[in-house]
This record gives sequence, C-alpha cells and structure tokens, in this order.
Amino acid sequence: MAALLVEKRISGVPVVDGSGAPIGMVSEGDVIGRSEAEREARQDWWLTTLAEGEAVNPEFLASLSYPTARDMMSAPAISIDEKTSLGEIAGILTKHRIKRVPVVCDGRIVGIVSRADLLRALVARPHIPAE
Repeated sequence: MAALLVEKRISGVPVVDGSGAPIGMVSEGDVIGRSEAEREARQDWWLTTLAEGEAVNPEFLASLSYPTARDMMSAPAISIDEKTSLGEIAGILTKHRIKRVPVVCDGRIVGIVSRADLLRALVARPHIPAE
C-alpha cells in the first residue's frame, strides 16, 4: 500500500468493494502514522479471536503477511456526489476530520476531492466585490 501511495504521489486511496462502491480509505496516516499501541489494538481483535485467549506463538506472529487494505483502512467511507458544493465539501472535511473525500456517481467512485483541491477551487473563484 505504501508503495502505491509513493508511486502515484498521492496521500490516500479509496478502498472499494466488488461493485466499485467505496467502503473505506487508506491514507499515509493509516499506513505509518499510528502509534505502536494503536497498531497493536487494531490487530488485537483478530489475534484474540484466533488464539481464543491463549498466548499467541511469536513464531506464528512473525510468519504473518502484511496487512491488507481492509485491515488498514478508515471505515466507513464518507463520500459525496458530483453536485456537492464547495461549502458542503469543506463542512464534511471539517466535521469528519478527514483530508479527502471520494466523489461517487451511480454507486462508483469517479474522483476524489482533497483539501488541496478545495483550496485551489476557492482561490480560482472570481472575487465578487461587496456592494
């Protein structure tokens, strides 16, 4: 996942289901920005279930593969439609404390609006002087 973010020069990517509908987002913060305690807490639920309360063998833990996008993603995905106004987008980003939001049309992602995109759009708007 980290390689994808670096290769595409992006800071987050949506996770979609089989039909292309967004189910979550994976960001740089999801990949590397969590404390060790937070990373362990995210794994504990499935390790506890697997071990049924017994200590998990350290060799088994070492053999585990890298987490999947589903393991790392922030969910559920917050999304907008193509007609969402700039003001509404700003409100959604602020309310949910997120940096980007997928744009959905007919249940499928057609784009993403980031905070940087929002700022560029606001700067590009013509200034209308007050009367």
